[in-house]
Amino acid sequence: MYGAILGDIVGSPYEFDAIDTTDFPLLSDDSMFTDDSVMTIAVAEVLLEAGKNPDEKEVKKALIKSFKKWGARYPFAGYGGQFHRWLFSDMTEPYGSYGNGSAMRVSAAGWLYDTLETTRQVARWTAEITHNHPFGIDGADATAAAIFLARTGKSKQEIKDYIQKEFDYNLDRTCDQIRPDYEFDETCQGTVPEAIVAFLDSRDYEDAIRLAVSLGGDADTQACITGGIAEAFYGMPPRLMSKCRDYLMPDMVDVLERFDKALGR
Repeated sequence: MYGAILGDIVGSPYEFDAIDTTDFPLLSDDSMFTDDSVMTIAVAEVLLEAGKNPDEKEVKKALIKSFKKWGARYPFAGYGGQFHRWLFSDMTEPYGSYGNGSAMRVSAAGWLYDTLETTRQVARWTAEITHNHPFGIDGADATAAAIFLARTGKSKQEIKDYIQKEFDYNLDRTCDQIRPDYEFDETCQGTVPEAIVAFLDSRDYEDAIRLAVSLGGDADTQACITGGIAEAFYGMPPRLMSKCRDYLMPDMVDVLERFDKALGR
């Protein structure tokens, strides 16, 4: 989960100021956590409480409460328009979104469960409470599945083959091929495949998030999705995990520490 959150922080200065290079300061005075990190923490807190055998109804109820609680704590984190309206209203029903918010917040589901089946099931629940369009659900499902496969020792080729087969994403591209014509895109179908390609193209965790940011587009969310998968595959240097915590608030760090404890690390 550190990988996703640090990806968000690294990408934050470039969300609306796209760059097309991997040669940029990894962290700067303009780096900050955004809604991606806040909602990642909100999901993690609920899934930690739900345990290894989560109940769908209870998880979805708790997620709605958690999203609104964390949103109220950090109301200016940069939420998308539809989600912002849902978050700061009395609404509890989903609204058919296929935005990439469902994929950027799901990383905890990729880490906590012992089977791919449970991982994917819970990932879909985390999407369905707001992003119940099939594309929105698939974005969360594919991201969590990639994290699970990465952390359980599958090769990049195995991860690529599985995601292409299950989700029909086009992963037969490179970042160099995507970059010239890629534009800002907040949809799952226009973000998640590109984020996975950035991971597949990478040499290590840092290279992965640099590649994700270099594509342009919704840079913080792309790097958040890529970073979650890259951490599961490569691990993260302790110095970067420490840097990640430095950019977060104490209540967020508390959830991360509980998450580490649950993973036995």
